[in-house]
Amino acid sequence: MKKLFPLFLSVFCFSFFSFSQENVIWKVAAKKIADSTYEITAKTTVPKGWHLYNNNPTQEGLSNLKLTYSLEKIKLLDSVTANKKEEEIDDVVFGVKTNVHRNEIELHQTIKIVGFIPAKIKVDIEGFKGNISTQDFRDLIDSVDYEVALEGGKESTKNLILPNVDLKHPLSECGEKVEAGGGWISIFLLGFGGGLIALLTPCMFPMIPVTVSFFTKRSPTRKKGIQNGLLYGFFIFLIYSLCSLPFHLIDGISGDVFNIIATNPIVNIIFFIVFIVFAISFFGYFEITLPHQFAGKADSKSNVGSVFGIFFMALTLVIVSFSCTGIILGTLLVGTAQNGAWALTIGMGGFGMALGLPFALFAIFPNWLESLPKSGGWLDVVKKVLAFVEVALALKFLSNADLVKHWGILHREIFIGAWIIVSILLALYAFGFLRLPHDYKGQKISLGRKIIGFIAIVFAIYLAPGLTQSKYANLKLLSGIAPPLSYSIYKEAKVGLHPNFVNNYEGAIALAKQQHKPLLIDFTGWNCANCRQMEENVWTEPEVYKTIKDNFILVSLYVDDGAKLPVEQRLLNYKTKDSTTRDVITIGNKYSILEYDNFAASSQPLYVMLNNNEELLAYPVGKTEAEKYLEWLQCGLKTFNKK
Repeated sequence: MKKLFPLFLSVFCFSFFSFSQENVIWKVAAKKIADSTYEITAKTTVPKGWHLYNNNPTQEGLSNLKLTYSLEKIKLLDSVTANKKEEEIDDVVFGVKTNVHRNEIELHQTIKIVGFIPAKIKVDIEGFKGNISTQDFRDLIDSVDYEVALEGGKESTKNLILPNVDLKHPLSECGEKVEAGGGWISIFLLGFGGGLIALLTPCMFPMIPVTVSFFTKRSPTRKKGIQNGLLYGFFIFLIYSLCSLPFHLIDGISGDVFNIIATNPIVNIIFFIVFIVFAISFFGYFEITLPHQFAGKADSKSNVGSVFGIFFMALTLVIVSFSCTGIILGTLLVGTAQNGAWALTIGMGGFGMALGLPFALFAIFPNWLESLPKSGGWLDVVKKVLAFVEVALALKFLSNADLVKHWGILHREIFIGAWIIVSILLALYAFGFLRLPHDYKGQKISLGRKIIGFIAIVFAIYLAPGLTQSKYANLKLLSGIAPPLSYSIYKEAKVGLHPNFVNNYEGAIALAKQQHKPLLIDFTGWNCANCRQMEENVWTEPEVYKTIKDNFILVSLYVDDGAKLPVEQRLLNYKTKDSTTRDVITIGNKYSILEYDNFAASSQPLYVMLNNNEELLAYPVGKTEAEKYLEWLQCGLKTFNKK
């Protein structure tokens, strides 16, 4: 049983599935046959018992073996050809005759590179493989990109380390590094607040009196009942905390991987879709439940021993309540990911503590149960109000992806307009004008619903100036949530302080030397909430604005920008300071590594002052108050002028 405990937790929290299979390992090479023209060769020996599918035009889903390249400016001069003809087999998987390769196989393709020719590219082989004896059919992708040297190619620029930066000994003692993200206390409170919200959902609230009554009535003594209740609450806290464990255990994880998680467009699109689906469910149009076997297996263990039985009771609660807590947990994951693994642990711990605390407290003071509101229609109201909130949050995730990819789908005014519509619909529901499933005509509107409706109307009125170009368009409460002022449908949007350069460090330092001004680096992100708060609340302060505009060359470097770098600036298998390897393909790749390798930080915003020799004028700072930020700027400027 002791061995089962960590194993079950790992399976539940990691959600990783591993399969035993034979990898197909290739030897890939390039031979120059003319100017900018190369023949790519890929050789392999197919593992015994396995085969590679090829040339099956009539079999749906079976594509030919294909070579894909990391460089987009490649012209394919011919298709992929094999050095021998395929064998025809009676395929027990598909029930038809298929063409396959066995044993040794060699693929060829001729390509022409347009423009700059790098020293190396990466090649991947796509296709499908199968095994007749096990009736197994698997995708051929083995997560391996093969690095191939190109004769006559040129090495890309490798200027990501600033040699004169000494992070431990800046030219002055100005500044005191502030952790972007608001600190661990605020992250814990964020998670705790999310847990309190989750407690009010129909999946959780009814479980409080039922579970506490179970412990108090089934335990032989009141002391034992209190102990069991405390243990139950502790296990809920522990399970949620341990769900962040993979982020601590993955070997070789790069320092900015959490930033990648939080800003990745695909991740944000997935969350957008999931939130919309959950919102529709919360509105009452259908129910989302996990497969019965998940909860059943955990519940079946709840009778095994006292301590382990209570643990599996807690695990059962965590699993069956996922349909209500999953969305809040997803928001917490993306909201804290930029701050690293411990931030995730602290946030998840806060969430678990908020969920576990009531069970412990009511077990100690069972008389409190009498004052607890009875489950009823008000829980359905809470669920539907949360559905409106989920729609608004879904738009935020879509906005994150839109900002990174520059699609132009949700400009600031469109985003705010959508939130106004959601707020108005929420008000109409709260006052009973909009009916959703399980509502009925003439339903009594409680005081709580009226208060929610009033708040929704006030919020919609507050949002309205954000649709204009007036001085009130800067909605400070939404700084970091709504798209930045510069991402506007208006061609001449009022955006405050304009950076001298965006995503161009080389141009900025050159201009700083030319004008003999210090360089102010703003490591930022399109999806960085704290960055928007600094830009819209601190940079707009008159003294701060004037100090930066008159005395600094300001460059904003976006660490989540998905635009690709020019080929001559890309780096394959670049080794970072922590000895992990990264491909530097996008603008965001370049500047996230520049920040991490030179300034030992992976969160944003981070502000850095350099002189014309690229020496550090002061300690970097993160999000801070306007007064302290101005003091830091003036200290760095004074140090620069002394030099």
